Amino acid sequence: MNTICRKFSGCLAVAVATLLPATLPASASENVVAPSAGDLAAAVSVAAQPDAIGLARSNFRQVDHIEPRRITMGEKGFPVYTLNPDFVRGVAGAPAGMLRSVAVTATADSGQKATLQAMPEGPGKWVAASVFSGNDEETLSGRIRPDSVLLNEPQINGWYELRPDGVVLLQASLPQSPVGKLVPLSEYQRNVHGRYADKMPGSDYQRDGGIGFAQAAAPPAVNTGLPVSIVAGLIAAGVAGVAIVLFAVWRRRTLTPR
Repeated sequence: MNTICRKFSGCLAVAVATLLPATLPASASENVVAPSAGDLAAAVSVAAQPDAIGLARSNFRQVDHIEPRRITMGEKGFPVYTLNPDFVRGVAGAPAGMLRSVAVTATADSGQKATLQAMPEGPGKWVAASVFSGNDEETLSGRIRPDSVLLNEPQINGWYELRPDGVVLLQASLPQSPVGKLVPLSEYQRNVHGRYADKMPGSDYQRDGGIGFAQAAAPPAVNTGLPVSIVAGLIAAGVAGVAIVLFAVWRRRTLTPR
């Protein structure tokens, strides 16, 4: 089973997000609506199924090079939102985030952790879609306020606390704002519009072969001597200069696809 960089694979989730059910607030200044208790319970239940545990086992084999005798799945799900393309475009009333998945932490008997992503596959139905190394979603969810949600800007592997009045950067491989600083939603919208609006599907950037906001597949590996994660992240973020990314990327996580 192939492995690909978590940083780049996050870019793929934006396209998937447009297919996910989500209740949209009336204004981008309002918080997005969380999954129901029933949806969270269904997602956690899916994570405990044998195929989901098998995905986690594959991740531990590939990333941590271990063969767990036992894998314990968490009993709590953590909703994860991804940057909304309509918010980037500036569509009136579009929330900043769209529900992407519910994250459930898997723990090997040796202590290593991985994160299973349960994604909706129709009303009331969830599926184990992928497994990432580490448990960033659980850790970062513990740092946000009760009225906030966890928002991912996948092009920079950025994680934000999305509040009703703005976003606070928690961590990123390529930070575009200071960690811990509240950025009003209006300012954040202008920022992401400037970064990605010309790279949306149907843009000249995409037609000319660039990797845009909703790239459907990873590009072929190029023998540059750099990790694929850095190369892909560089392209996806639309920045120039390998040196910048080399200093900015602070860690890599690996994805085991379904």
